[in-house]
Amino acid sequence: MRSKGFYYLSAFIAIIMLASLACIGGGLLPSAGDSGGAVSSLTDAHNAVAQIEADGTFMDPQVGLVVNGAGRGSGFIIDPSGIAVTNNHVVTGAALLKVFLNGEQHSARVLGASECSDLAVIQIDDGSGNFPYLSWYTGQPATGEEVYAAGFPLGEPEFSLTKGIISKELADRESTCASLDHVLGHDATINPGNSGGPLLTADGQVIGINYASRAEARQSFAIPAQVAMPIVDQLRKGQDLDSIGVNGQAVISDDGQLSGVWVASVKSGSPADETGLQPGDIIYQLEGLVLATDGSMKDYCSILRSHKASDTLSMTVIRFASGEMLDGQLNGRQLAVTGQFDTSTTSTSTSTSTTSSGELVTFTDENNFYQIDLPGDWQYEQNRDTQNNHYYIDTFTSPDGNALIENIVYNDGTAFQGKDEAKFG
Repeated sequence: MRSKGFYYLSAFIAIIMLASLACIGGGLLPSAGDSGGAVSSLTDAHNAVAQIEADGTFMDPQVGLVVNGAGRGSGFIIDPSGIAVTNNHVVTGAALLKVFLNGEQHSARVLGASECSDLAVIQIDDGSGNFPYLSWYTGQPATGEEVYAAGFPLGEPEFSLTKGIISKELADRESTCASLDHVLGHDATINPGNSGGPLLTADGQVIGINYASRAEARQSFAIPAQVAMPIVDQLRKGQDLDSIGVNGQAVISDDGQLSGVWVASVKSGSPADETGLQPGDIIYQLEGLVLATDGSMKDYCSILRSHKASDTLSMTVIRFASGEMLDGQLNGRQLAVTGQFDTSTTSTSTSTSTTSSGELVTFTDENNFYQIDLPGDWQYEQNRDTQNNHYYIDTFTSPDGNALIENIVYNDGTAFQGKDEAKFG
């Protein structure tokens, strides 16, 4: 079925890969040893790098409503008590968190998050553990320096490590999910699922935190350690920074007439929740300023950074599913319907435009694990795990190649992974 310009998946247990990341990765066989203490070598870094699963209900601007979904990203421990760092977009708005470390499952909770820096700090278990942890790199990153991207790409349980060099020390990286003065550009491949994982030096120290990539240019991006460290220090104390409590990303319509911050999920009890924001809303204006007109979070974050967290801010919201316009205030009056918005001819994206003229058809995979409604002119391709025959990958691509949906299906039915990707313009 089609609803208001978006393609909606049927209800299923899904694992949505987080962030606009690349699709090719590599791995390294981990070495033995998982006792507590600072990791002192790249070989042992896997002991302090975790896979993070965020379970909940999310509204994705490309896929639509995902009920009881589980998004998987990466993170890393920075303290033996189990304090770990990841991306805001990996964890915020989730009903519960699961952390997988060296084959064992742990519980976790969010201590603090920063939407505009795309950082979050979580506490694994109750804080009484003795976990191995990574140390920050306190030197100055240098162009040409050898680096390694660590994490769990594609939602798979195997630890992965890819090698590259720093290509830019001060890359300009206003993006759909963060607004930072500068980030590190590097060419170590990162994939969906690498979000929040560390970028390491040859000595196993954290020089950056991976969060995005430009796949067609073979460029990856990481938040520099020297930028992240003071923010992490605040977040681990239980203080949010430059946040209203949403897991959001900048969106803009194909014709540029509609833009804003798409809300994928909302943190319970946050200012966003108190004012009535819902998953699927588009924050159109904040303090009268139309947001994301350049396709980035820059204006949204500039407003938050120029006010205190307790300040009252006017807000205009488009509830895309119902076509309603709502006005209200953060830290003030709740959102109320003030008008209607015509969504019948508007579609939003996080990248270049995607076109299709085909009638919608329902596709069911060969094992009946999922169904998806897509235009009939999208191309379909299946690839199998030829070595072990444990899974197969169904890929759907729009005619212009600017969007794809990739579903990874395990033959035992225990996990279904979906990824949607739009290319950067």
